[in-house]
Amino acid sequence: MNKIKLLYARNIISRKSAQQELSFMLLVHNLAFEKTVEVHWAGEDGIWHSLPAAYHAAVDAEKEYWLATMAVALAEDRRLPGNVEFAVRYRAGGSEYWDNNGGANHRIQADSGIMPGAGCALLNVGFEPRLADQQRLLPVVVAVDSGLDVRRVSIEWTTDDWRSTQQSNARCRRNYWDSEFLSNARNPNHYGCQIWQAGLRVGDAFRVRYRISCETRQRGVLRDDAYGHEYVVERRPLTLMILNLHCCQEEQQDRKLSQIARAIEELGVDIVCLQEVAELWNEGRGDWQTNTARIINERLAAPYQLVTDWSHLGFDRYREGVAVLSRYPVESHRARYVSRSTDPYSIHSRKVVMARVRVPRFGLLNVFSSHLSWWEDGFAEQFGNLRRWAAEEAGDGIAASMLCGDFNIKAGSLGYQLVVESREYRDQYLAATSPLVFGKIFEAAESGWPQDLDDDQRIDYVFLRQGSRLRITSARSVFTDRDYGRVSDHLGYLMTFEPT
Repeated sequence: MNKIKLLYARNIISRKSAQQELSFMLLVHNLAFEKTVEVHWAGEDGIWHSLPAAYHAAVDAEKEYWLATMAVALAEDRRLPGNVEFAVRYRAGGSEYWDNNGGANHRIQADSGIMPGAGCALLNVGFEPRLADQQRLLPVVVAVDSGLDVRRVSIEWTTDDWRSTQQSNARCRRNYWDSEFLSNARNPNHYGCQIWQAGLRVGDAFRVRYRISCETRQRGVLRDDAYGHEYVVERRPLTLMILNLHCCQEEQQDRKLSQIARAIEELGVDIVCLQEVAELWNEGRGDWQTNTARIINERLAAPYQLVTDWSHLGFDRYREGVAVLSRYPVESHRARYVSRSTDPYSIHSRKVVMARVRVPRFGLLNVFSSHLSWWEDGFAEQFGNLRRWAAEEAGDGIAASMLCGDFNIKAGSLGYQLVVESREYRDQYLAATSPLVFGKIFEAAESGWPQDLDDDQRIDYVFLRQGSRLRITSARSVFTDRDYGRVSDHLGYLMTFEPT
C-alpha cells in the first residue's frame, strides 16, 4: 500500500447552524509509534491551513485509520470555506509521504457529502471503534459507487466471536444527508457516491465484529472486511490501576496527589487500588481531612465511591492503610486483618479492604486492596489468610476476584513461588506483557522458571483468581519519569480487562 492514502473526504453544510463540517479518513502505514499526520487544505479564499489528524483505530499491526475533522461556523467576520482543495501528509522516522492526487491535489465541493478516494468503490464511512455505555443499536453507513448498479448491501455480524452469525440488510437512504445533517447533499451525489445504511441491534454486547458485502450487476460481489480482517466495535474495557502512595513521604506531596488525580481522569481509570494511604495519627483517632485517598478522590471532576481502612501507625505520625476508588457502584465492602498481629502500633499488622463492585457487562467483581509484609515478616501466613477470605467471598454470582496491591515479594522470589504453586491466582501484568513467560510459569508449570524473572523487580501485582470471567488486554507502568512523573517510591501499574 501507499504509506498514506485518502479513503474519503466529507464536506457538508448544515442548514440549521450555518456550519460547514469537513472530515478526512486516512489509511496510514504504521512505520513508527511517533508520527505526524495532517491535512493541508484551502477554501475558496485560497488561504492554506494545516489540520492535524488523530489516530482512530487499528487495522492490524501494519495499518491504522487516522481521522481529521473540523467545523467552521458562519460569522460576520468569517466566511465558510466552501469548495475545498487539499492534500494529506505523513511524517515518520525522518521521512515524509503525501497523497496529493498525483500532484494535482484533491478537491471536494461544498455540501457535496462524501467523496471517495481513488479505487474506493465500497467504503465503511463513519466507522467508530467504540460502543457507548448505553448504546444498543450500531449504525453502519456504507458508501458505494452507484455506477456499479447496486442490487443489495448487507452486513454479516456477530457478538460472540463468530460462534453464531447474524445478517442485516442495508437500505439506500435517498434523504440520508438531509435527515442526518440537514444538508442539501444528494444521494447519490455528483461524485457517483451512494449511501446505504443498516442498524445492528447489538443489545448489551461488549464487542461486535462485522464485514460488509455489496452485490452489484457490474462487478459481482464486493466486500469490505477491513483489509482482510473485520471491523471490530467494542465498549470501553475495564481499567484498573494500583499504586503505593508512600505514606506522605514525598517532597511536593500535595502536587503529587493532584498529579495522581489528573492521571486517573485522563487515563479513564475505573477502579483504583491504593496502598500506604495516610492520614494524621491524631492520637489514633485519625483526621479524615488529611486522608490522601480522600484528597485524591475530591480532586476528581466527579468523585468516585471510596472504601478505605487503616492498619497501623506509619512513620510515627500517620494512620496507614489501603483504599479502593470505584467509578462504578460499590454494593458492599469489608475490611479484615490478614496478619496474626492486630496491634495498631506494629508495622506487621496488615489489614486488607474488599470492595464488591458492580460493573456493567462484567458483573460483580471482588476487588481486594492489599499491602502484605515481606516474606520473612509473615507474607506466607498473610497470603494464606487473604486467599481463604477471598474464597469465602466468591460464589456463583461473582464474576471475578482480584487481589491487588503491594505484596512485598519480588517476582520469582519464594513468596511469588508460593502464589504460583497455589494454582489459584495468576499474575496479570505478566500475562499481558510477557505471555510466553506467563505460559511457562502458570500454564505449562515448567521447572526452572524463577530465573526468567531475575530482571523483573516488581513487588506490586494484580492477581486474578482462576475461573474469573475476565481477560486482561493490556498492561503498563505509570508514574514513571516519562509517564505522569514519579509520585511515590513505587511505580503504578495500569491494566485493562474485558469480559469473557
